[in-house]
Amino acid sequence: MRFASVASALASIGTLVAAASTQGLYDLVERRLPQRSLNFAFELIETLHVNASKPQNDHYTISTASNGSIAISGTSVSALATGLRRYFVDVAHVDLYWFIGSRLDQIPPTLPRPNHTITGASVVPWRYFFNTVTFSYTTPFWSWSDWELELDWLALHGVNLPLAWVGFEKILLDAFQEVNLTTSQILPFFSGPAFQAWNRFGNTQGSWGGELPLQWIHQQFELQQKILSRMLDLGMTPILPAFTGFVPTALVDVYPNATVVNGSQWEDFPREFTNTTFLEPSDPLFSKLQNIVMTKQLDYYGNITQFYTLDQYNENDPYSGDLDYLRNMTRGTWQSLKAANPGAVWVMQGWLFTSNSDFWTDERIEAYLSGVEVNTDMLVLDLFSESQPQWQRTDSYYGKPWIWNQLHDYGGNQGLYGQIDNVTINPIAALANSSSLVGFGITPEGQEGNEIMYALLLDQAWSPTPIDTATYFASWVRTRYTGVNNSVTPQLYTAWELLRTSAYNNTNLTSNAVSKAIFELAPNITRLTNRTGHHPTTINYEPAVVVHAWKEMYAAASTEPNLWANDAYKHDFVDITRQVYSNAFASSYAACIAAWNTTNGTAEFDAHAATLLLLLRTLDPLLSSLPQFNLAPWLASARALAPSNTTNSTIPDFYEYTARNQITRWGPDGEINDYASKSWGGLVGDYYLPRWLTFLDYLRSVGPDGYEDGEVRARIEGVEVGFQVPGSGLGVRESTGDVRTVVETAVVPALRKMGIL
Repeated sequence: MRFASVASALASIGTLVAAASTQGLYDLVERRLPQRSLNFAFELIETLHVNASKPQNDHYTISTASNGSIAISGTSVSALATGLRRYFVDVAHVDLYWFIGSRLDQIPPTLPRPNHTITGASVVPWRYFFNTVTFSYTTPFWSWSDWELELDWLALHGVNLPLAWVGFEKILLDAFQEVNLTTSQILPFFSGPAFQAWNRFGNTQGSWGGELPLQWIHQQFELQQKILSRMLDLGMTPILPAFTGFVPTALVDVYPNATVVNGSQWEDFPREFTNTTFLEPSDPLFSKLQNIVMTKQLDYYGNITQFYTLDQYNENDPYSGDLDYLRNMTRGTWQSLKAANPGAVWVMQGWLFTSNSDFWTDERIEAYLSGVEVNTDMLVLDLFSESQPQWQRTDSYYGKPWIWNQLHDYGGNQGLYGQIDNVTINPIAALANSSSLVGFGITPEGQEGNEIMYALLLDQAWSPTPIDTATYFASWVRTRYTGVNNSVTPQLYTAWELLRTSAYNNTNLTSNAVSKAIFELAPNITRLTNRTGHHPTTINYEPAVVVHAWKEMYAAASTEPNLWANDAYKHDFVDITRQVYSNAFASSYAACIAAWNTTNGTAEFDAHAATLLLLLRTLDPLLSSLPQFNLAPWLASARALAPSNTTNSTIPDFYEYTARNQITRWGPDGEINDYASKSWGGLVGDYYLPRWLTFLDYLRSVGPDGYEDGEVRARIEGVEVGFQVPGSGLGVRESTGDVRTVVETAVVPALRKMGIL
């Protein structure tokens, strides 16, 4: 069925939601609480989630049914899922988490009943999740079990509008073949498994280190079918990709008269891997390909959405800044979408207006957006609302519906970081000041930590006033660590309150995202500390406060030794220890360089250099102890996606190479070196440590007057290039899970030696 207008499209989605099945929620409970699903009763209230003119908010109630079961009613499957989590968190004090998985098994044998009816209502109709690049920084090698946890987490947190990029290369392959390109002409266009997001954005073309196999394309397509089915079961409306206009260079061989331009160079990549060919929307072939892409997805997946993601200028400037050109670009693209599906809504990341703000003047933004002549035919993601919102300067995107988002994390960096005031106060203020704001969302580049900040914003979508973060953090502690005795040691509350008021309370927005440990950066005598912006190395709080939090966490396990068997505690203790080490490394590095710069500082330099190496050598085994902080699972998951029925190592080696390259050199020649660096066991010991050894040995051999940046960089680059080799075993460690032993035998002695304890 096709739709005549966006209004009827939205009304039809609402009808589908009202008639949706609650079976997906019973299945979720059965997955996470086997044989307990009959203890719950879900009821959909027969009302439209969306009316014919404007999306409406969700509602739920939680009560005890006459038969003693937990009764949850709501206006949509998403509302029911949110109500289910509120029962878990507020009544039973259990939850589902990233990395550590489900703690729902801590629920008592007899389910606790609410002592009164609990109600909740969303303040926005849409709760969005994902950034296009999350599919490369976090999920490229995920298995179905990984996706099952993610989708259950999204559902329980009320997400009803997730991005769904997996497997799109299959759609493009079919579409390009249908316009007479051959497989051999198409495959060289695609980027490798860990870099597909930037190929989809038109930043990169082709793949360094190998060619994307057909096997990968078909495998990911099959995975997408499972993902979409589960999204629908859990009450979500997926956002599918549309045709952007980026095409293989071979297209002009088949269509020599096609109207194409070359995109701009991206991040100093060589021309063979960037300057992607772009088919102008004014060319009839653009509309033809758009129709094929959207029809293919309709045929493969069914009529499951009207939302399509489409970004043509992510970190690339348009061919021209002429206002009529910009207006015609969007008009032609919009018309191609509406011709293929009259109910289509174009979803666009607003990142271009932030990243390339020198090009995107207010009048150019207005001209570009005006090409979509029906406001409700576009949905703009204000991608970095907590730090660099664009909605004010664009007058709420000139009337286009938009979503307030927390980006938070670039490249999957792992520092403890948050803006608790900005993600509670600011979205509520925006809601009061913008009539076209229709959702709150999460848009991290990488989903690598700080889970509390993402849960906080998604929970804010159900509160009409800013959440009290002190109460919220205390509730988080109780739910995260409580066991069958339903108690939590006081030190854990103290630790998280210290973190709430320090690392999670950044107000200095010169550094506006997750911090990066400087030991992850290629060593140099300058340009490492006091970095600001999206990849800061500044510490905008007193490091001693995090040390205090660490001490409280450690003391908690002395009071309650069973915490060492608690997966949540072990994860958080390792994470906080990692931050203590990161902060200590920064101060020791500064002291080391200062000592080196003095003529009589050799002994002092050696002492500080020894501290830097001690930090890395004792951090590596701690991180390696848990799989989520260990490089080995990232590499193993990449290799696992290669065909299992072949002895040829070419494909698994290629997959592993892309996995190694992304988190280190990020490009064939280190074009954005260390952008996606990670504090992972194995990576610390076999990559960062050798780089710092090389650097410190060089400093020891030359004084300040003899230092040559090119010489030390060449030596360090030798380490980096050597680490790229797949199958070398570099960085591979076993995850023992024995955090306590490493802490007591390595971490505590090291911290005492450095005077931190």
